[in-house]
Amino acid sequence: METAQPVESWAEFGRRLRAWRRRAGLTQSQLGLRVGYHHSLISRLEAGLREPPAGLVGRLDSVLGAGGELAAVAAAPVGAPYRPEGPPANPRLFAPVPGGGEAPVGQDVLDPLLWPSELPAEGLACPLHGTVGCAVPDQAGTPYLLDLLTAPGGGFDGLPGSEPEVLHALTAVLACLIRGALHRGASDGVSTVERLLRALVRWAEAVNSSGRLPYGQLRLAAQYAQVAGRLRMQRGQSSIGMAWFGHGLGWADAVHDVPARATLLSDVCTLVRLDRDAGSALAYAEAIGAVDPGRRWVVTLSHLYRARGHALGHDPAECRRHIALARRSFARLGHRDLLEAPWLSGAEGEMRVESAIGGALRDLAAATGDRVTARRAVHATARSCAQLPPLMRETRLLLTLRLADSWACAGDPGAAVALAAPVLDQALSSRELVINAELRGLHGRLLARWGDVPEVREYRERLSAAGI
Repeated sequence: METAQPVESWAEFGRRLRAWRRRAGLTQSQLGLRVGYHHSLISRLEAGLREPPAGLVGRLDSVLGAGGELAAVAAAPVGAPYRPEGPPANPRLFAPVPGGGEAPVGQDVLDPLLWPSELPAEGLACPLHGTVGCAVPDQAGTPYLLDLLTAPGGGFDGLPGSEPEVLHALTAVLACLIRGALHRGASDGVSTVERLLRALVRWAEAVNSSGRLPYGQLRLAAQYAQVAGRLRMQRGQSSIGMAWFGHGLGWADAVHDVPARATLLSDVCTLVRLDRDAGSALAYAEAIGAVDPGRRWVVTLSHLYRARGHALGHDPAECRRHIALARRSFARLGHRDLLEAPWLSGAEGEMRVESAIGGALRDLAAATGDRVTARRAVHATARSCAQLPPLMRETRLLLTLRLADSWACAGDPGAAVALAAPVLDQALSSRELVINAELRGLHGRLLARWGDVPEVREYRERLSAAGI
């Protein structure tokens, strides 16, 4: 029966149907043709205006590759929140996790100016509903919720609101953490995200012990783990960062979260590349592509990381081949790709792709001494800098150092020093792993090849005064 307003029991089915249709890259008309119904019925189903006809749910599951998820939603009791079916996860997933500081949640996290109105936000999709669009709870009630969640031995059954509302609130908090800690350099970012993450893992373990797969909790935990790992990298703590990425991969695998697995593998790939391990960097880069070869954004990531791995391994032909493949794949990203990886859209996407390409070309130029390749690295990195959002200050510092190093590889130490000198103090005070690696490479090339150049001598004197 149809109604003028969405029927509560079918609203969730409609949201999930829309999400799976978009993920498959189909229009309502195309989906209707494949399942043998008019597109107007698909539209009404997605709007939650009616119950699907008998037998249609199974066909939708099959055509969209939803793995029975739509059938599970359709079978849920009236008014019950959607919980994906599945056996409990392996208890080893809840082994002791890194961190342990019990600092309170920072007030900057709850800054109303940082609070999102809906999900996705900062690239974070809802852990239950994906990218269909979810409102988040009001920020004013969140401190009480976080106090209950993080209380020692807290009872998760006593959390106010429904399970989806709590997960929505925690996702909004993580968006604030990203805006505050990763973009604005808030000082308590690590302690805050890790305290919340440990509470989230305890909640997931409690749900798991009740015999139900903690689907939303584990998806959100994987997202928190990635942020925790990146914040540890900002502190120069590679071992703890790698530990968080490893936990995140385990949680993502348990709930088959493809986007989380691909992005976590990219972070692991970065860490092994910083250790100059070309073989492991290539292995992880290939693993990114194997996560889902049908997602172009995943393939784009894989090619970019393979290019950097081959540059580290001194293989010019393969490095250049993967750069070309990455650019081709990036140019073909579709709507579904940008829903899952919004950080690859628009100017920010161009910035990230050209940054990775510039890094690969600079690494290749440093290994081969080819100044033509170095000039190409200059151009790619300059294009990346031109697209950089103003708030990404650490990224600007990183790209400035990379651009300076590319000029050094191209045989122009004067240009390298002119770029690096204004940011030298900031770079020397940074503990960020990737910034330290850029700085070491720049110093090594300038001092080894151009030590007698006046600008470089002055630069070396500044380093000596700083105790370097």
